Amino acid sequence: MALPFRKDLGEYKDLDEDELLGNLSEAELKQLETVLDDLDPENALLPAGFRQKNQTSKSATGPFDRERLLSYLEKEALEHKDREDYVPYTGEKKATSVNPCSPFVPTDVVKGEKILPVFDEPPNPTNVEESLKRIKENDSRLVEVNLNNIKNIPIPTLKDFAKALETNTHVKHFSLAATRSNDPVAVAFADMLKVNKTLKSLNVESNFITGTGILALIDALRDNETLTELKIDNQRQQLGTAVELEMAKMLEENTNILKFGYQFTQQGPRTRAANAITKNNDLGKVK
Repeated sequence: MALPFRKDLGEYKDLDEDELLGNLSEAELKQLETVLDDLDPENALLPAGFRQKNQTSKSATGPFDRERLLSYLEKEALEHKDREDYVPYTGEKKATSVNPCSPFVPTDVVKGEKILPVFDEPPNPTNVEESLKRIKENDSRLVEVNLNNIKNIPIPTLKDFAKALETNTHVKHFSLAATRSNDPVAVAFADMLKVNKTLKSLNVESNFITGTGILALIDALRDNETLTELKIDNQRQQLGTAVELEMAKMLEENTNILKFGYQFTQQGPRTRAANAITKNNDLGKVK
């Protein structure tokens, strides 16, 4: 059904705008320019010539002559004197030395390094179900579990790994980086750290753990005297200053942590954490 406001527009479909403008008097054209004052110059729906009024009053000097214009431009270009080069071009390629003290040459240029190709990592071959079963059975041959980059492990299954590690006495290294782990998973592993007496290294990097989950892990290490390495860096969101301060405080209290994988964003916690790790490693050498 045709819209009401369009029913009378058919007669204007084949209107010749140029002919219409050509029949306007000078007074009518002036009036049209006044109307154009209120138009939007950024309106892409209007032709470029209609987006603002004509602001030139100078009379034309004559008809446009393309060939004459090109001849004039060529004549100007030929008569313009070229700027002399500081080093005349001879066509020869020579090695030149540059004085490093020259005011025209920066002395602190950063040299580019050769870019090495980055290849996709091969799929992780770890059998998730079999690994979980062996942890529950406390298989003495299983001392390291690597679930890195296996992104389809259900959250309940990841929590089952943490629960199974509570009573396992053989697994020393456990890594679940880039497994889409979240706060509930971190809390489950925090509960595990409070009772596990075997695990030496835990890696939860590149996941979706927030400050809540990280604080749970940090707090659990106050009751853990076995873990020596914890990696928590590269979570989806920044952890914040308060969490970083708690990390530094934990490292100062827990003398067993020798490696701590996290890039601090604040100078204060970063310095405290670095000093604590150095102190812990020195104590470890004495022992």
